[in-house]
Amino acid sequence: VGVNICLGAWGRRHSAAGSAASPEAPTEGLQNGDTVMSETSLHSSTGGQHHYHYDTHTNTYYLRTFGHNTIDAVPNIDFYRQTAAPLGEKLIRPTLSELHDELDKVSHHKTAKTRSDTVMTPEAAESKGVVKFGWIKGVLVRCMLNIWGVMLFIRMTWIVGQAGIGKFIQEIGLSITGFFTAITTDVHSLSCLIVIMATIVTTITGLSTSAIATNGFVRGESMSISNIIYLHVTIWNIIITISCVCGAYYLISRSLGPEFGGSIGLIFAFANAVAVAMYVVGFAETVVQLLTGADALMTDETNDIRIIGTITVIVLLGISVAGMEWEAKAQIFLLIVLITAIINYFIGSFITIKSKEAMGFFGYDGSIMWENMGPDFRKEETFFSVFAIFFPAATGILAGANISGDLADPQLAIPRGTLLAILVTGIVYLGVAISTGSCIVRDATGSGNDTVSSQFMSNCTGASCKFGYDFSFCSENKCPYGLHNDFQVMSMVSGFGPIITAGIFSATLSSALASLVSAPKVFQALCKDNIYPGLSLFAKGYGKNNEPLRGYILTFFIALAFILIAELNTIAPIISNFFLASYALINFSVFHASLANSPGWRPSFKYYNMWVSLAGAVLCCVVMFVINWWAALLTNVIVMGLYIYVSYKKPDVNWGSSTQALTYHQALTHTLHLSGVEDHIKNFRPQCLVMTGYPNSRPALLDLVHSFTKNVGLMICGHIRTVNQSRYQRWLLRNETKAFYTPVFAEDMRHGTQYLLQAAGLGRLKPNTLVLGFKNDWRDGDMMNVETYISMIHDAFDFQFGAVILRLKEGLDVSFLVMLFVGVVVRVCVHVCMCFIDKRSPTMPLNVSDQRLLEASQQFQKKQGKGTVDVWWLFDDGGLTLLIPYLLTNKKRWKDCKIRVFIGGKINRIDHDRRAMATLLSKFRIDFSDITVLGDINTKPKKENLLAFEELIEPYRLKEDDMEQDAAERLKNSEPWRITDNELELYRAKTNRQIRLNELLKEHSSTANLIVMSLPLARKGAVSSALYMAWLEVLSKDLPPILLVRGNHQSVLTFYS
Repeated sequence: VGVNICLGAWGRRHSAAGSAASPEAPTEGLQNGDTVMSETSLHSSTGGQHHYHYDTHTNTYYLRTFGHNTIDAVPNIDFYRQTAAPLGEKLIRPTLSELHDELDKVSHHKTAKTRSDTVMTPEAAESKGVVKFGWIKGVLVRCMLNIWGVMLFIRMTWIVGQAGIGKFIQEIGLSITGFFTAITTDVHSLSCLIVIMATIVTTITGLSTSAIATNGFVRGESMSISNIIYLHVTIWNIIITISCVCGAYYLISRSLGPEFGGSIGLIFAFANAVAVAMYVVGFAETVVQLLTGADALMTDETNDIRIIGTITVIVLLGISVAGMEWEAKAQIFLLIVLITAIINYFIGSFITIKSKEAMGFFGYDGSIMWENMGPDFRKEETFFSVFAIFFPAATGILAGANISGDLADPQLAIPRGTLLAILVTGIVYLGVAISTGSCIVRDATGSGNDTVSSQFMSNCTGASCKFGYDFSFCSENKCPYGLHNDFQVMSMVSGFGPIITAGIFSATLSSALASLVSAPKVFQALCKDNIYPGLSLFAKGYGKNNEPLRGYILTFFIALAFILIAELNTIAPIISNFFLASYALINFSVFHASLANSPGWRPSFKYYNMWVSLAGAVLCCVVMFVINWWAALLTNVIVMGLYIYVSYKKPDVNWGSSTQALTYHQALTHTLHLSGVEDHIKNFRPQCLVMTGYPNSRPALLDLVHSFTKNVGLMICGHIRTVNQSRYQRWLLRNETKAFYTPVFAEDMRHGTQYLLQAAGLGRLKPNTLVLGFKNDWRDGDMMNVETYISMIHDAFDFQFGAVILRLKEGLDVSFLVMLFVGVVVRVCVHVCMCFIDKRSPTMPLNVSDQRLLEASQQFQKKQGKGTVDVWWLFDDGGLTLLIPYLLTNKKRWKDCKIRVFIGGKINRIDHDRRAMATLLSKFRIDFSDITVLGDINTKPKKENLLAFEELIEPYRLKEDDMEQDAAERLKNSEPWRITDNELELYRAKTNRQIRLNELLKEHSSTANLIVMSLPLARKGAVSSALYMAWLEVLSKDLPPILLVRGNHQSVLTFYS
């Protein structure tokens, strides 16, 4: 009932979507075998629902183009969209079966499955009304708003005071390597170089971003512009910062994969939480400066910053949670405010006012510029510590990347807007640095009494002396004004100070609010990707906009903790460290994708170079360590720790990352190299073709073989049937089984096995050993199945494969138990759908034999206690019988088991044979606990066991002596598995040996954890399948798990180096 309800609802949705999507299919004009499904045929095949999905053009178009109507579709962009694409409806091209199969074989199931993808998601439907942005409003404005910020107004002048304008302008043109050498070897560093250095980093990253962003649409689950525009919290440039931050996460995660993406996602979310603190502290500093000027401080400057910052972040949190709607055009207003403030400053710098001279502003003058040319680092500041404070001002270059799907022409907009924004903002920063350094001195008292007369001019030093001011007092005491001391010096210089204050307030509050919104959104997107299952708590959203309220609270407390530091110069380097780490990974993404040489790496932006991107990644890492080596080391440790965690957990995501592409490239390259190398005994590995059927149907067989092939050799799970390969390959991966699932279609088991024996694998990665489960039910079914089973073993030997057979006395096949369990689950689901409430847990009724089978199937999944692996190496098959138990006991689950070796011998040579075997094992460097020489193998078996064997084979004997020769021949031809009297007599001794070996096995190995024994051979064409099967039956019955092994008689062990 529940299933029907779900399917019915799906059908109604699908019918509505399908009928509106395409025109009616034509019903006439069929030629050349092409077929068009009419409305009637579709109606009848789908239970009355109408589905039109083939033609995206009109019927006349097809008729005119090809001369006949056809359901074969022409190329169309809508066929290549993702299901939830925000740019249009996804259409489904006709399947190959619908074009190729006979009409009566086009199944309703496939049709229904195909149609299901055409249903539009609500997100896709809503996004159809989104306005496309041009490169100016969509990218340039957003990037400039993010790059220009609090640092421009309240830290740029301090940076000039510390680092100077610049003494070696010619060094700007040096190469990156020479550039770094100049910086580290010459103390005359400069503020211009700080700006240039940040611009180099952001320019290279901008080129890399342009390459990634133009290699397809970059979109997030809840962060696409179609959703961001309708966010309730879209004040000023919130949408810009969200785009920037989430863009970095999606760029890295979808390019490098979840390992790097998950780690940088956490760091980026944390960085944005810290950015809230930085912007709020910048705002609080400005407010405290105003309170200081009005003599209205509440306590002291530091505590006032903490108080104002705390109040501010609480208000911002309330705005974020409660929400308010603003027009998207508010960003243009903000840009106008910022540009007005910048122009206001430059206008003011040309207007000299006598009252401002005491505060260090004298207008443009060559002597001031020359004095400020070199560095004057104070309070243990260095070039890189100052750079770390400035670098957050250069970030924001990713603002347009995440909204590439909402740009009219992303291939043009992202590169042009991003790079032009970097150029314009870089020029402005350079202009401000040169301007402030040319008209403002580093120290000033602010007192008009510090003038100097002409007669004392000879004792005055500094550029201010030229203008009649002596600020030498500041050399030994802290002064309140000048580049070094006054963070609000741009307000003082400007033509109208309140405009600068308005610019600071706008930039800081909007950026703080933006970061407060973006950090939870990035964290929510990361949690929705389910990379870190423990953080799924923060994936939950509330309200119609899916707001991450839990993320808001977490971000609030992180921001509050850093606000209490109340020092902008301490907070900024932390953010610089995180931004540099993300930029390094973005640059590395481009290098990695180019190196992988994936056909899917086709960026429309061509002005990038993989080696330049690599240099940019290295540059970011070097700068990180030079700024603060321990913080950089800690960041890298965190990234690598998260990378290792995600790699170990292997989240079930597939983003088509460059890591996958490079892995394929390396695997292909190494496989080709391996194919040119001849096999060597020392490098022999058991590479097993395991006939498991469905991998979950014979877990004991799978687990045991996996125990000695894991990280050693190849394991292929063969299945003779047409099935969904990916489903069971994922099952193997989820169960941490290192194996490949390979299904084939064949008319019977033997032909399918022959196909696998010949075609499975690639190059040197091909199976060399066939592994089968023992056919426990061979006496109950059709004996032709036994004939097929034994023929598979013969085929393995014909193809020079080794053969391994595992027998558990309880059996191996648990597929019927799996189906029983699935049936119970389905019944419970139906009950839930029908709203039957039953608090009792459903139980799966099992009889005693089924319970034993279930327990036996899981015995190799747990650690084997102290016990033995008994190796009955009766025949030299090249050493495979000995190699497999050696590999087993090297594994963690089997390491407590000791190897005992049993060999055949003569009674009068027992000691000699034991010493010879001990010598051989020591040369092979294989540890053993005991060697037993069996001198009584050829002793006649017990009479009751002989009678039991005769009774076993009685139904399968031909008994040709009791019938005419022609009748006997006809019966033998129709039933080739029959045992002839001549055959039975000819192999009497070998039959007795199998019976006797079973008696010895019960005597010596009844308590072993595992028995590994040489598989007896039967000459093809001479021994019937029934007799051979009877040998295997009597040899291995009523024993612990036994592995019958026969190599291909080529050496797999050697004692030569």
